[in-house]
Amino acid sequence: MDTNKRPDTMARIKTKEQADEFIAQQVELVKAQVGDKKVLLALSGGVDSSVVAALLIKAIGKQLVCVHVNHGLMRKGESEEVIKVFGDELDANLIYIDATDRFLDKLAGVSNPEEKRKIIGNEFIVVFDEEARKLENISFLAQGTIYPDILESDGVKAHHNVGGLPEDMQFELVEPIKLLYKDEVRVVGRALGLPSSMVDRQPFPGPGLGVRCLGAITRDRLNALREADAILREEFDICGLAGKVWQYFVAVPDMKSVGVKNDKRYEGWPAIIRAVNTTDAMTATIEEIPYDVLHKITARITNEVEGINRVLLDLTPKPIGTIEWE
Repeated sequence: MDTNKRPDTMARIKTKEQADEFIAQQVELVKAQVGDKKVLLALSGGVDSSVVAALLIKAIGKQLVCVHVNHGLMRKGESEEVIKVFGDELDANLIYIDATDRFLDKLAGVSNPEEKRKIIGNEFIVVFDEEARKLENISFLAQGTIYPDILESDGVKAHHNVGGLPEDMQFELVEPIKLLYKDEVRVVGRALGLPSSMVDRQPFPGPGLGVRCLGAITRDRLNALREADAILREEFDICGLAGKVWQYFVAVPDMKSVGVKNDKRYEGWPAIIRAVNTTDAMTATIEEIPYDVLHKITARITNEVEGINRVLLDLTPKPIGTIEWE
């Protein structure tokens, strides 16, 4: 039996009752696989890793060791939410690493998008490896692999969430949601009691804001991006677009234009809004945002965010434009 192939008879998980049944099955399977050994999980705070963490906590409690690495490129409040939900509310065995300075120091002056991605990915592996080697008696590595990951990689997508580990670190994998689609993962997450802000979290690239702070990353522009993006997400929540749009975010390029503030001319960055809908991320259409919402977002960003003096709207579908700018 191919354990990486979803059975044709497997019904889609759409209800809480179906999710509860799935959770009960996986709890027993995880207990049988793991026994009294320890399991390591890189907990990003994304939908997949969060659901895996909650499921494994239910199954094996403190035998699960969660490592959350804050690379300084998270959206506003995301690391804090991981600590609150898993550290405080679920009493997880959680290790929090603030590696902001390490990542941003290595990214200083680097403008090439692919080089930025490689630096972020490689440094994450180094940080995670350092923490993993401090731990004893770890026998398993848990991952938030889901079924589309398997389909896209012919069943082989090693270290999907972690991004790769040194070859001398050999763990047996624990992948309890590997036969689920993303919509099913969200249903299971709700059944596990995770908050909507985490379960319904929109897709977020592994390099985080590193590929939305366009060009060479500076701390002041990164902070401006984080605040502008938070305003966009807040206003989409208020007007009801959050539940209708697949992905929406702000990008801030490394360029300035002249503006006026407090009757004085000053130079600031533009904030570029991108809001798209898609079913497979291969193509994407542009979501129409009402002008009154755009005016409110513009007023808030230009008045509340230091360093931003213009707001632009990206109207480019995919193709021709990719969803992310970098």
